[in-house]
Amino acid sequence: MYLRTGQTFSDLHFSYQLGKSTICLIVREVCLTIWNVLHSECLSLPRFPEDWLKIASGFEQVANFPNCVGCLDGKHVRIVCPEKSGSLFLNYKKHFSINLLAMCDSEYRFTYIHVGSCGSDSDSTIFKNTSLYTKLHNGELNLPSAKPLPNTTEPMPYVLIGDGAFGISNKVLRPYVRSNMTHKKKIFNYRLSRARRYIESTFGIMSNKFKIFQRSINHSLPNAIKLVKTCCILHNYIRERDGYKFEDTLTIEGFQNNTNTNNISVVRSGDVLRDKFANYFVSEVGAIPWQDDSIF
Repeated sequence: MYLRTGQTFSDLHFSYQLGKSTICLIVREVCLTIWNVLHSECLSLPRFPEDWLKIASGFEQVANFPNCVGCLDGKHVRIVCPEKSGSLFLNYKKHFSINLLAMCDSEYRFTYIHVGSCGSDSDSTIFKNTSLYTKLHNGELNLPSAKPLPNTTEPMPYVLIGDGAFGISNKVLRPYVRSNMTHKKKIFNYRLSRARRYIESTFGIMSNKFKIFQRSINHSLPNAIKLVKTCCILHNYIRERDGYKFEDTLTIEGFQNNTNTNNISVVRSGDVLRDKFANYFVSEVGAIPWQDDSIF
């Protein structure tokens, strides 16, 4: 009830005739129990290549983006400023927040979350401090072997995709910057955005179901993190139980360079990989009929 309606403890106090401290304790313990019981079942990274292949197949079918195993993005979750935190949690939108960095599949389900970073941190900085980033660059995710894009012969690696806030590499693709845009670059950005919208929609579906995201969360920082994690778990549980519903996506959210040699080589290889995808998307075998009408 608390997560679903977004009611305050004062509202619940009058509704159930319980003390606010008692309600707070109940909410905290229930959230902790939900996380402990359902975490491994409802929200864990795919373990085997077959699991990643299933995700990639989904993105190829519904978003026309092959060899994609996940979409990355961050969401600012509004909170009341924690005590003695200064401006650490003040984000670029000029309100206090913690960051929910997440990855999803084509069924609007979270496959990875990282909750609790300061609102002032960028998505790219947060991503580099996550276990997902470490496992991705250490080759510990058990991703499938490189596979040619449909109707081609050159093996291409499986990748994650994100927006311009993420650094490009041979593991993560982002859009071309919006300057000197050629036709090929515009097509690539359009095709990438078709896949990347799934993480935006996942955030929107969750915020539509759990109204607590539509106001500032007035809890201590550890409890606020527990609440966000619990909502992510329950979101996945509901997706598994109920499946896709179009009306779930109809929501309006209320709130919402390094220079060392190794990094330079990674960036260059990422640029080459992105160009290969872009060339494929404008080729006869990789183009989709409506893409030229969808760019301007």
